[in-house]
Amino acid sequence: MKLLTAGGAAAMLHGGLLTPKAFAGPAKTAGGCKAFHSACQRNCYDTCAMLSYVDDGVLKYVEGDKQSTFTNGGLCVKGYSYPRRVYSPDRIKYPMKQIGRGTGNWKRISWEEAIDSICDKILSIKKEDGHLLGLALDKNSGSEGITNCAVIQGLFTGLGYTTRFEGSNCWPAGYDAQYFDFGDMVCNDPEDLANAGYIILWGVNPAWTSIHTMKFIYAAKERGAKVVCIDPVLTQTAAKCDEYLAPKMGTDGALALGMARHILDLGLADRGWVADNALGFPEFEQYLREKVTVQWAAEETGIPAETIARIAEEFAKAKPATVWIGYGLQRHTNGGRAVRSIDALVAMTGNVGKKGGGARYGQEFTWDFEYWPKSKMSPPAGSIGFVNPAKQKPGEPTVYSNRSLNRNQAAREMRKADPKIRMLWVSCSNPMSQYPNRNEMEKMYRGLDMLVVVDQFFTQTAELADIVLPTTTQFEEWQVNVSYWHYWLAINEQCIEPLFEAKPNTVISALVSKRMNELSPGSCTYQQDLTPKECMIRNFNDTIHKLNGISSWEDLLKGPVKAKRNPVSWAEGKFKTPSGKYEFLSAKAAEYGHPALPEYHSRRPNHDKFVVLTPHTKFGLHSQFINLDWMRDFNPEPCVYINPNSARSKNIVSGDMVRVYNKFGEVAVKAQVTDNVPEDTLLMYEAWFKNEKFNVQNVLDDAVADMGAYQFGGHRGPAIQEQFANVEKM
Repeated sequence: MKLLTAGGAAAMLHGGLLTPKAFAGPAKTAGGCKAFHSACQRNCYDTCAMLSYVDDGVLKYVEGDKQSTFTNGGLCVKGYSYPRRVYSPDRIKYPMKQIGRGTGNWKRISWEEAIDSICDKILSIKKEDGHLLGLALDKNSGSEGITNCAVIQGLFTGLGYTTRFEGSNCWPAGYDAQYFDFGDMVCNDPEDLANAGYIILWGVNPAWTSIHTMKFIYAAKERGAKVVCIDPVLTQTAAKCDEYLAPKMGTDGALALGMARHILDLGLADRGWVADNALGFPEFEQYLREKVTVQWAAEETGIPAETIARIAEEFAKAKPATVWIGYGLQRHTNGGRAVRSIDALVAMTGNVGKKGGGARYGQEFTWDFEYWPKSKMSPPAGSIGFVNPAKQKPGEPTVYSNRSLNRNQAAREMRKADPKIRMLWVSCSNPMSQYPNRNEMEKMYRGLDMLVVVDQFFTQTAELADIVLPTTTQFEEWQVNVSYWHYWLAINEQCIEPLFEAKPNTVISALVSKRMNELSPGSCTYQQDLTPKECMIRNFNDTIHKLNGISSWEDLLKGPVKAKRNPVSWAEGKFKTPSGKYEFLSAKAAEYGHPALPEYHSRRPNHDKFVVLTPHTKFGLHSQFINLDWMRDFNPEPCVYINPNSARSKNIVSGDMVRVYNKFGEVAVKAQVTDNVPEDTLLMYEAWFKNEKFNVQNVLDDAVADMGAYQFGGHRGPAIQEQFANVEKM
C-alpha cells in the first residue's frame, strides 16, 4: 500500500491490475465474539453497514455487513481502523480546561466543574446582553448519525435564540443546480450503475472515496459499458477507466456545453423525451447554436475538439448513459452552472428516468427522520433573538429567530457580527482544519470569551479551546444512520461501555440543560430524562417505517434494510419543479440571480502562479483518521504534488521542503514531483496530522460558489477548489 501511494504510483497501473478480488471476510477470533450491528457515521458516500465483534466488553474487530448489498461484507481501510480509533492512546479521556488559550497548559477537571463553567458563562452573556445571540453553535458533519445531527441543535434551541453557523461545506452549488433543474436532488440507486451502457465519472474519485460503488462500475464494464473519467488530476479512478480526459480547472461547464452542441449538430438529441418531459429546450438549443461551438469548448478546456466530439457522440448513442457528478467540480465560482450544464447533457439525450441512466449527484429522501430533539424544542418563554425585517410585519408582535451565519465565510461573518459572538460551542467538527481563511479564523477564535469543543481527539480546533469535553465513538452509543448516496438504513447498537469519562452528545446536552435550570429555573427547555437509546428511538416515524418496509426500529436489530423505492429516479416523468417538468429554462434560477439557462461563466482569474487543489486523501476523511498511528503507517507525512516541468522551473526535486504561499498564509511541506497533476497545479490533500502544523486551509480564501443560497438559507457554497498560490524551495 505504501508503494502504491508514493508519488501517485497507483494511477500509473493498468486498470485491469487494480480490479479487486472477492471479499472473503476476516477470520473469526478464537473463542468467538458477540456480534453487534453498527453503522459508520463519517461523512462519506458509502455509510457502511457494519458488524462489530466484542469479547468480554472489548471491541476486537469490525467488518462490513453482507446483508447490505452495497457494503457487501467489506470496509475501506479507514473503516477497518475503527478499533484503533476507539482505543487510541490519544483519545480525550476526561473534561479538560486550558489555562491560557492556545498555551497547551491543560488541566483535568470534573464534569461538574466543566458544566458549571459553561452554564455560568451562558447565563452571564444572557444577563449582560439581554439575549443569547452572543452564544454560537458550529455543528458540522464529523459524525453523521441522525441523533448527532439534531441533539446539539436541540439543546441550543432549548437555551433560546442563538447564533448558528449554517450552510454546507460540501455540496450547496450542485444541490441548488439540481433543484433548479429537477425540483429536487434524487439520484438513481448506485447499485443501478451496473445497468449503464456508458458511464462518465466527472470530477469524482470513487476508487478512493466510494470503494463500494466501484464494484457496480466494474459490473457495467464486464457487460460492455465504456467508463470515462473526467478530472484535472490523474487519479486512481482514472487509471481504472477506459478513457481519461483532463480539462483545465473550472471549465467543466464549457466541456458539457461543447458536447451538447455537437449532439445537436449530429441530430442525436432525444427530442421525443424532451418534448414530453422538459421545459425550455428550444431556448437552450438557441443558446447553444449562438454561443457555443466544439472548437470554443476545446479552447476553454484544453481538450482537443475531436475528442470532445467523439465522447459526445458515444454518450448520445449509448443507451443508457449516465454521469456521476462529483462534489469537487461544483466548489468553484461557476460550479452550480457547471452542474446545470451536465444535467442538461444527460436530459437532452433522454437519459433521465432511465434504468442505468441519470445525472447522479446525491439524494436525501432516506433522511426523513424526526430529528428529535432539534425539531421538537422551543425557546424558553420570553426569549429575545434576531429580528429579520423581511419577516416582521408592521403592527404585529416582534418575530424572533436564530441568527444564521455562513460557515463557508466563518471568519468574515464573525468579524462583522453585531452583536459580537462571545462564546462558541463546536461539536462534530474541526473548523481550524476544515474552514478557509484559517489564519483569520484563529484571530476570531482567540477573541472569544469562551470556546467549548466536544471531540474525541485534541484537534487543531480543540487546541484553542478553553474547555474540551470528551465524547463517545459510535461503538459506545446508540445511533441510526443513512447515506446521501445509496438507499440503505442501518442501526448502530451500543456494543461497549463508554471509555474513561466520555459521554454521548445526548447526555452532555442533558447535563447542560439540568444545570441551567438549577441555576436559573426555566432557562432551558431541552428534555433531560431520556437515555441516548430513547433519543434515537424518537427519531423514527411512520414515514421511515413505510419507506424501509419496517414496523419498528427493532426490525433493524436483524440487519440493515433498503428503502422500498424505485431505484430509477424520475422514472414517472414527474418532476418537482414549478412546471412539473425538467427545466432547461428555470425561472427559479433567475429569481435567485442566475441565468435561467445553464450558461457558461468562466472561473475567476488567477491571482497567483498556480492553482491549488485540496481534495480528500485516501486514508483520511477531512481531518479524521490520519491522526491514528495505524493510518500514519500508510500516510506518514503531508506533501505537495507538483508537475515535473513546474518543479524544474523552481529548482525543486522530490523530498525538498518547499513553501506554498499567498497573501492569506503559507504551508511548509515536502515536495513530491509527479506528472499526475497539470503544470499549473499544486495538490495538497486535506488532512489533520497529529503534532504537525500542516494545514491546507492556511492558503485558502473564503470565496464562495455561484449557488447554494436557494436551499441553504441564503448561504452559498465554498469555492475551495478555485484557489491560487505560489511555491518556492526553502
